[in-house]
Amino acid sequence: MAKSVMIQGTGSDVGKSIIVAGLCRILNQDGVRVAPFKPQNMALNSFITAEGCEMGRAQVVQAEAARIAPHVDMNPVLLKPTTDIGAQVILQGKVHSNMKATEYHAFKKIARDTVFDSWQKLNERYDVILVEGAGSPAEINLREGDVANMGFALEAKVPVILVGDINKGGVFASLVGTLELIAREEAALIKGFIINKFRGDPTLLDPAYREITARTAKPFLGTVGWLHDIFIQEEDGLHLDAIRSVGGASSVRVAVVVAKRMSNFTDFDPFLSEPGVRLDFVRPGETLGKADIVIIPGSKNTIDDMLTLRDAGLAAEVLENHRRGATVVGICGGYQMLGKKLLDPDGVEGNVPQAEGLGLIDAVTVMESERSPHNRRPSSVAARLSGMATEAFWRGTRYTWVERPLAKESPRYWSSGERAAASGIRMALFLPMAGCLAPICTVSLTTTISAPLYWRFTVVRR
Repeated sequence: MAKSVMIQGTGSDVGKSIIVAGLCRILNQDGVRVAPFKPQNMALNSFITAEGCEMGRAQVVQAEAARIAPHVDMNPVLLKPTTDIGAQVILQGKVHSNMKATEYHAFKKIARDTVFDSWQKLNERYDVILVEGAGSPAEINLREGDVANMGFALEAKVPVILVGDINKGGVFASLVGTLELIAREEAALIKGFIINKFRGDPTLLDPAYREITARTAKPFLGTVGWLHDIFIQEEDGLHLDAIRSVGGASSVRVAVVVAKRMSNFTDFDPFLSEPGVRLDFVRPGETLGKADIVIIPGSKNTIDDMLTLRDAGLAAEVLENHRRGATVVGICGGYQMLGKKLLDPDGVEGNVPQAEGLGLIDAVTVMESERSPHNRRPSSVAARLSGMATEAFWRGTRYTWVERPLAKESPRYWSSGERAAASGIRMALFLPMAGCLAPICTVSLTTTISAPLYWRFTVVRR
């Protein structure tokens, strides 16, 4: 049986993922066979494994830190919200079904069995497993049947380290409050605290450390400073609430049209540090204005988001930008919105059976329960538009496409290591501006923090 420890947090975005990733690399450097594990994750961003399965992106980065291939056993349960009260349930990388929150509550026993099946497999392959919790163990309304935090830790007999984010303020109250709200046997599993995201002189924390240790009998195991040069892709979208625009007024303007169920929003992260590009996230109730490139991102509820964009007037603004010659890009569900119709006769995504698309391409999408995600590698160095037009089907969408991988060898667009993903997206979106591609193009992509960018690049002539 592998040794293990679970990193739980006083809330979301306290830094659990980074702590686990850092520990994975440290143990790997010490020659330990280590793997990450997150029993249950809720995120609209997912990674496609080599086997064509979906898992949380944070565990992919943690696997990279451990220098091992990502596998769905590292994130056996993935919940992808489709509405405010429902989500798509993915078990060991494969879609199980869509459920309302109340239905999933009754489904937790099956989820628990899936979690411990993957847990057992990892225990057979690795010496140490670093477990990441979800949200906070003090969410007592979700405690019954829990497999994400203390429910898992108790059954698996895994010790816990509790992480708090001092950058937000109130960190000591959140540590003590967590212990007060969880059961006594759960609190006994917590072996100590870590303070994360600290800026300043750490000796100033000593009085608080002594007071909290006296109250709780739990030691402080470490203080992690604010890390300025580290990046792990967000999963819950909290950072998007604070981001409206990045870049100068004179830059090329890229406008991302944000609806309620945007998925894989981290596709745009490389632009946040790209010189010469102004990136605007435009939400319902805001004006799109004039843009050089308009991107409609992926969606977990394509029809609902299409109706939202139309009701908010953003669909009309996208069409106006297209008439003015702007490049319109659709990713995943955003590509489907570029077509003539969206049909969901079986209620795969929701209760609305159909909606009119933007009509920019000759395509009709019929939502199907089965899909075939793939992780693609480039197979050619040709970067200009050429190749054979072929009919293809993806998730029920019929369209004409020309697939042409982008040039990995191009020094202008590609670098090595951690910058590979950023440079790949840069190439995909700057080529239309250089006049190489038609005004309507789509790019469906999956990135990781340090691996090369894999993509299917699809171009449709106007």
